[in-house]
Amino acid sequence: MKKGDKINILVLGSGGREHAITHALSMSDITGKLHCAPGNPGMTGLSSAHGVDPCDGAAVRDLCAALDIGLVVVGPEAPLAAGVPDVLRDAGVRVFGPGRAGAVLESSKAFAKKFMRRHGVPTADFDICATPDECRAAISRRTPPYVVKADGLAAGKGVFLLDDESAALRMCEDLIVRKKLGEAGASLVIEDFVPGLELTVFAITDGKSYLILPPSRDHKRAYDGDRGPNTGGMGAYSPVSIPSGVMEMAEKAALIPTLNGLRNDGIDYRGVIYMGLMVTENASGGHGISVIEYNVRFGDPETQAVLPLFGGDLARTLLSCAEGRIESRAKAESQGAALCVVLASGGYPGEFRRGLPISGVGPDGVESPDFPGSFVYHAGTAAGKDGGYVTAGGRVLTVVGIGDTFKEARGRAYSRISSISFEDMHYRKDIGWSEE
Repeated sequence: MKKGDKINILVLGSGGREHAITHALSMSDITGKLHCAPGNPGMTGLSSAHGVDPCDGAAVRDLCAALDIGLVVVGPEAPLAAGVPDVLRDAGVRVFGPGRAGAVLESSKAFAKKFMRRHGVPTADFDICATPDECRAAISRRTPPYVVKADGLAAGKGVFLLDDESAALRMCEDLIVRKKLGEAGASLVIEDFVPGLELTVFAITDGKSYLILPPSRDHKRAYDGDRGPNTGGMGAYSPVSIPSGVMEMAEKAALIPTLNGLRNDGIDYRGVIYMGLMVTENASGGHGISVIEYNVRFGDPETQAVLPLFGGDLARTLLSCAEGRIESRAKAESQGAALCVVLASGGYPGEFRRGLPISGVGPDGVESPDFPGSFVYHAGTAAGKDGGYVTAGGRVLTVVGIGDTFKEARGRAYSRISSISFEDMHYRKDIGWSEE
């Protein structure tokens, strides 16, 4: 690109992650017009929304041609698993996000586990099961807590940690026989439980070189104290206090073997590698890592906590990745601290009501002069009849606080939350508790 050139960018998706990505892209000096498909009401303050199915490769390709799109950024996993980036690249469109072959790292946990075993990436021992009898045999070889994972995509709700054998067997039957998660649970991964501290590491990669972003930690359980059912994520924070040497271990023992494995398997990977890690402690007091899972896109809600700390130009970085020219292996320097809290509908991740008016989120968009150092990103919202917003999903909003210190970031997030309300609003009040 010549100095002063700008490109039009299309963001695929409609959640809080996509709103955060759009916000970060809007601050780049190479961003021309921003577009989203389908987007959400909060994103329309930053971009033009288009009612196109993000999983329909032909429709997205035609939209790119009509809008003169220079870069497509794919947010959620479904368009990646559907092969939308393949269709776009075949049409000459630059895309940030792996094609279908790379997306299998997330769309099939069984594939991912076999990939890790084949390429020497540290992970828990596992069995792949397609019948209740196979599950029973796999569970009998393990001790509680039992880890049961649906093989396919389940919107972050396909992992179950069960304390007794009978409960684990019932869950296996619920998934395989009673189709609790549809075809996502047709086969299961049953693996050893690995104790330790969870950590999320994002690496932006063109398949050869990479940029590691500040580490983050997600809170999956619905209620304070890490209790209740798993959700898509109730909040996150970054950076994370971790033992010395862990990030170097994550890079050398997990990331580099993963990228080498992709190349050896002939997979052209351009996008994000999300590594969910468990930091373990051995008998001598040293530390190790085990890869819990891969995602092939930015996480949600970790993205909302990580991108505000990114010191670079996100549009330039994602464009260079899409063009296969990230110049060198590097780590993005963390600037301060960020913490995000998800405001959810009462009952989530179970049944919940929609269409409830939201107060405290005005038309001023992401930022508010009354609450400096905080952002509000939309996820499950819809436009209300009076020009405001109403609830339209389980996870409704993500509120972010940033600051020089963790305490300052946390205070700003919860201060902004105090101004927002809707009926049955639920959120965790202990996000980041392990840093206190």
